[in-house]
Amino acid sequence: MKRASVIPPLALTAAALICTAAVAGCASSGSSQPAASGSTPAASPSAPAATSSSTTPAVVAPSSPAAGTPACATSALQVKLGSSDGYAGGVYVIIDFTNISGSTCTLFGYPGVSLVTGPPYKQIGLAAKRSTSTPKKLVTLTADATAQAQLQIVDALNFPSATCGPTKATALKIYPPNQTEPVYLPNASNGCTKPVQIMYIGAVRPAS
Repeated sequence: MKRASVIPPLALTAAALICTAAVAGCASSGSSQPAASGSTPAASPSAPAATSSSTTPAVVAPSSPAAGTPACATSALQVKLGSSDGYAGGVYVIIDFTNISGSTCTLFGYPGVSLVTGPPYKQIGLAAKRSTSTPKKLVTLTADATAQAQLQIVDALNFPSATCGPTKATALKIYPPNQTEPVYLPNASNGCTKPVQIMYIGAVRPAS
C-alpha cells in the first residue's frame, strides 16, 4: 500500500497568502467599474446638451402692406383749388391735398371729380375721366405736406347746345383717392347735362 502524501504546514500557509493577495487584487480592480444599478452617474461637462427633434422652428412673417402707413382720410386733408392755366377752349386746374391730421398718411391713384349744382348738390353730366398721362404713384404725406392732381375742364360752350345741354355749375365735388366722403369747392364752370366728356383728372403726385 502506498502512503498518502502529506502537505507540509509551511506550504499551506504560503498558498493561503497567495489566495489572500489575489482576492485583494480583485477588490481593488472593482473600484474602476461603473456604479451599481440605481445610482445616477455624474454628467460629463464636455457632453453637448440634448436637443429635441420635435422643436418647431420660428417663422418670420413677411412684411405686409396693410401694416404700413394708412391712407389719408377726407377728414385728414385740406382740399382746395391751386393754380390754374387757361388755354383756348378750356382750363387746367391744380387740386391741392394738404395733410392737416398731424400724422403721416398716404394718397394713391385718382381723385373723383364732378361738377354739381346746388346746394342741395346734384351732379352735372359725366364725372372726370382718368388721364393716364400721369402714372400712379404712392405719395406719402407728412404733417402739412401737400399732394396735387391736375384737372382739365373743357369749356362746355365749345359743343353744340343740342349735344351738350350746357348749364352753369356752382361747385366741384371732389373725392380724395379711395375715399367715400367728398368735399365741395365753389366753381362756376359750364357743364354739359348730356353725356359729353369735358373733364379729365390725373393721378396724385407730390406738390412741385
